[in-house]
Amino acid sequence: MPGKRTNSLILILAGALVIGAAILITWAVLRADRPAAVSGIVESVGVAQIGGPFALVDHTGKARTEADFRGKYMLVFFGFTHCPDVCPTGLATVAQALEEVGPLADRIVPAFVSVDPERDTPELLGGYVTAFSPRFVGLTGTPEQVAQAAKAYRVIYKKIDVRAPDAYNMMHSALFYLMGPDGKFVTHFGSGTSASQMATGLKKHVAG
Repeated sequence: MPGKRTNSLILILAGALVIGAAILITWAVLRADRPAAVSGIVESVGVAQIGGPFALVDHTGKARTEADFRGKYMLVFFGFTHCPDVCPTGLATVAQALEEVGPLADRIVPAFVSVDPERDTPELLGGYVTAFSPRFVGLTGTPEQVAQAAKAYRVIYKKIDVRAPDAYNMMHSALFYLMGPDGKFVTHFGSGTSASQMATGLKKHVAG
């Protein structure tokens, strides 16, 4: 029916605009460090105030903090399992990039942090992330714990298109953060980065 199709189109466009705004806001936060994008790879100059303490639960139900990942690089991405396109595309990109970097992948922990803790239980998160690669660590927690982690990474998120308590979409920032073995920010990749571009960036920083 024309009316229903029009309403659906309006909702889709509104969601796209909100997500675009989230990406622009996150970019503005990072712009203070004067990043320069070349072929989808974002390099940062200076030290960005990204990262910090968090207390979450991984997809096996084990309590995790940032200290558990010291000595490894972390490739951190925030999203949710009900995400229709950005998250699955992003996770597939990370999985392919890790394949392309070869043995260096053993030095990198890809972490997917849910911004939808109300629906993303450890069990659900585990089935989701491991479908892309067994390398992934899914992280969730209480709404308060997730909010703390998101604040540390300058990530914004919000419920949109709420139709029922368990029927809604999530607007969220969509950047990949590479953190060093010391837990400090190294660089980030935009959501439009290809697997090959990401692999090139990872090789540069992890092999160095």
